[in-house]
Amino acid sequence: MKKIAMKKTLIAALVMSSVSFAYAADSSIKLDTKEQRLGYSIGTMFGSRMSQDFSELDMKTFMAGFQDSFAGKEGKMSMDEVTKTIQDYQQEQMAKAQLEEEKASEEAKAASAAWLKEKEAEDGVKKTESGLLYKVITAGKGDKPSATDTVKVDYEGSLSDGTVFDSSYKRGEAITFPLNGVIPGWTEGLQLMPVGSKYELYIPADLAYGPGGTGPIPPNAALKFVVELHDIEKPEAPKAPKATK
Repeated sequence: MKKIAMKKTLIAALVMSSVSFAYAADSSIKLDTKEQRLGYSIGTMFGSRMSQDFSELDMKTFMAGFQDSFAGKEGKMSMDEVTKTIQDYQQEQMAKAQLEEEKASEEAKAASAAWLKEKEAEDGVKKTESGLLYKVITAGKGDKPSATDTVKVDYEGSLSDGTVFDSSYKRGEAITFPLNGVIPGWTEGLQLMPVGSKYELYIPADLAYGPGGTGPIPPNAALKFVVELHDIEKPEAPKAPKATK
């Protein structure tokens, strides 16, 4: 029973403190005692979370519902109505967020297509059947890798607006990886490059991270990579089994 009472008291403190947080400019709020400072601190965190999850919350009716429930009074809404109201709100917010994401994704897709079209028109830019664009900066004279090879490269990746999201140059260290373990635009593009080459690759979203994006790369983003191919590591041939006596 003691644990239940403590839990109920904590919830009360959270809610009451969130109201204090909403009216932080009120000069009547005192922060002199340990309890007051604790209440305000918890309220600051709780109020911030509430503003994110329930941006349209009416503080007056919120307090009325809290006070009625905490005092054990019969509420003005049944629990079924309360549950449905919250669920309806959450579903509305999810639908709204999905529409916003879809709109942003379509805008990014159109922007990427326009950027690739501009790149395709530039001197020296070539296009493969898949839609990959590339430009030779330095032509090497070594072998070209196959999809099953492991390659050693330096690179810089950027978005169409020039924002750099990854760079081995900045880290000061080239990387080595299997060519069939990266995005399709890289797998295809590096097979065009002799060792010693430096290319610019302009990769459509469907050859990169697609509509999902990843990390700093937004959905439907076309990407630019500056790539230098330093070396190829051929897979080791399987060893012949030892002859048995």
